[in-house]
Amino acid sequence: MSSTEPSVFAIQRAGDRAFFDHGWLQTYHSFSFANYFDPNNQNWGALRVFNDDTVAAGKGFGAHPHRDMDIVTYVLRGQLEHRDSLGHQGVVEAGGVQYLSAGTGVTHSEYNHSADHDVHFVQMWVMPNRTGEQPLYGQRHFEIAERTNRWLTIASGSPAVEAPILLRQDAVLRVARLEDGASIEQTFGPERYAFAFVAAGDVTANGERLQAGDAIRMHGVPSVAFRGNGELVVWDTVGLS
Repeated sequence: MSSTEPSVFAIQRAGDRAFFDHGWLQTYHSFSFANYFDPNNQNWGALRVFNDDTVAAGKGFGAHPHRDMDIVTYVLRGQLEHRDSLGHQGVVEAGGVQYLSAGTGVTHSEYNHSADHDVHFVQMWVMPNRTGEQPLYGQRHFEIAERTNRWLTIASGSPAVEAPILLRQDAVLRVARLEDGASIEQTFGPERYAFAFVAAGDVTANGERLQAGDAIRMHGVPSVAFRGNGELVVWDTVGLS
């Protein structure tokens, strides 16, 4: 997008996402995924998948393969259990993040660790800028205070932004939890693609009201100011040629 083109600030309402009810899984797709395909909605910059999933107690995704994709899962409620063909096993609780860089290929499964309560998470896929790399897995837990009324940078592949999780793409993932009507701002470079998702609560973004499940796609927007009470998940990615 050149400086002469109009900026993009497009709101995708929660109800406009593709929704599938599989009984054990309630899933919303912000982009084309699985049985939902829209040739005009396949990605935003390097962000390829953004799924909002709730899995019933004791249920989950059986073993399935991935390759050449960076997958970040942010748990909003409950406990998510992971197992993979590399020998990794772990449980990620609310506020925690699981990261899988599939590289040359890995098979994994994801289950609700609880037999009594559901688990709610967002799973996000980023297209890497290099393929054929060694697969990697990791998980991190973060305290609520680390993201309360401030940005917590979770993952980054940008040389200018440090984060505990390294991505194989020039992309940055930040989260924040706004309380007591607090405000917070994020700036973006002129050629960047930004995607902001409201995971819970009620906030405004540059004056536009957003509720749980709503998202904004931005390009050529220098900054966005959020205010209110809620959980925010924000991507800042490079465009794809």
